[in-house]
Amino acid sequence: MLASLLAPATAAATATLTGLVTGLALIVAIGAQNAFVLRQGLARAHVGAVVAICLASDAVLIMAGVAGVGALVQQAGWLLEVVRWGGVAFLAVFGLLSLRRAARPDVLRAAESGAGTRRRAVLTALALTWLNPHVYLDTVLFLGSVATTQGPDERWWFGLGAVLGSAVWFLGLGYGAHRAHRLLSRPRSWQVLDALIGVVMLLLAVTLARTDLG
Repeated sequence: MLASLLAPATAAATATLTGLVTGLALIVAIGAQNAFVLRQGLARAHVGAVVAICLASDAVLIMAGVAGVGALVQQAGWLLEVVRWGGVAFLAVFGLLSLRRAARPDVLRAAESGAGTRRRAVLTALALTWLNPHVYLDTVLFLGSVATTQGPDERWWFGLGAVLGSAVWFLGLGYGAHRAHRLLSRPRSWQVLDALIGVVMLLLAVTLARTDLG
């Protein structure tokens, strides 16, 4: 009797934990979102707004995947292509601007002091999320597919776990970097960081351009 009463709670807890681990496994990697959150955290610039946007966006996309939107997205090949090339263009421009900052000490000083408007940070965070097809592949398609292996009720707990994984990561990355600000207190350190971010963004743009999303 007790076992039958605890079974639903155990299944929900297992599904939530599975979603948490799966979500973290996908998100803990070098990517456009992570690089930007890291930079904003180190610059102490609008960290709360950037983290909130990344969290909210991931939550919407993950739950959309759990609800089955991924199957509809896969049928809209033209839409995936539009998002793909828009993402390529944005990542390439972002990467080139990062390399430009790395090559100009005067721009580095502004970056070090956390310069930049909240509006610009918000728009950049939105673009790096919603114009990046890899985000759709990871959240809507992949996590949505894994969610279908859970029970009809457990899949929502799986989605909740994935959202919790996203929250743990972005909060830790953004505010952890915020506390590590002194590690990049010299302009030379910012120069290296921006150079690395620029290279990563350009590599992501090339990879995305060569990826068939169909």
